[in-house]
Amino acid sequence: MRLDRAVLFKLATNERLEQLVKSVPGGEENAWRAASRYVAGRTRDEALKVADQQLALGHGISVDLFGEMSTDPADAARVVDEYLELAKVLPAPPADVWLSLDLSHLALDVDPKGAADLVARIVEALPEGRRLQLGAEDLIRTDKVLQCVLDVAGRGLKDRLGATVQANLLRSPDDIAVLTEAGVQVRLVKGAYVEPTGAHPYGEATDIAYLKLAHQLAAAEANWSLATHDARLREAVLLSIGTVPMEQLLGIRPDELARLHDRGIPTRVYIPYGPAWFRYWLRRVAESRGA
Repeated sequence: MRLDRAVLFKLATNERLEQLVKSVPGGEENAWRAASRYVAGRTRDEALKVADQQLALGHGISVDLFGEMSTDPADAARVVDEYLELAKVLPAPPADVWLSLDLSHLALDVDPKGAADLVARIVEALPEGRRLQLGAEDLIRTDKVLQCVLDVAGRGLKDRLGATVQANLLRSPDDIAVLTEAGVQVRLVKGAYVEPTGAHPYGEATDIAYLKLAHQLAAAEANWSLATHDARLREAVLLSIGTVPMEQLLGIRPDELARLHDRGIPTRVYIPYGPAWFRYWLRRVAESRGA
């Protein structure tokens, strides 16, 4: 892994850098100009326009209000209110619309049980056939995220819930077994966080782990999807397993996503929005640095 990738990931969580860039004349608008490729908008209305555009192209969507690492239960309650409102105004079924959320946005670190209760509120508000897809976070939160998913699934809500598993984590085969047993939909990603321990190195080792986990999911007849922009890895999975739903991030290789759709492969686009766009953009820049 090149040093600049690790440095950019560290900067992506640096609030002071964001404040510095936005304080420079023209800094925020220049950053937004670059970020807008990956971000649906700074407001809900802007995100809904992008959602309509992606649905018109034949893709499913997963809409996410930016935010993470909150330690304020009051802020978490406001986040839930926004998600409940979002659930009301999204295009009606049969439009293929999911929601997406990082659990640390719901103060997971300070109140795991409360976070599970809030997730259940959102999930219960979704029409049948829709899901709340919970994002992957760094390794130190993985146990809390998994327990929250299992808690909510155990309340009879497994069919409206999705979890994200990172192939680079050494623990992921066991996590997939648990999630599959619980009947929770799984999104398989490579893993975007730079972990000091407990993870495969970025590159070949993670790719091999990804392939093994894909075959584990297929063998278990799980409800799962591929989420990678690595075309060689994706095609290796599709050739060896067959058609699997494919997920990608907004703004990354849209032409390739269109070709997948034309091949009859179910596609879904992650549509993030909100005022916390700056650090998300830096993460996309970091990931683009490759190995």
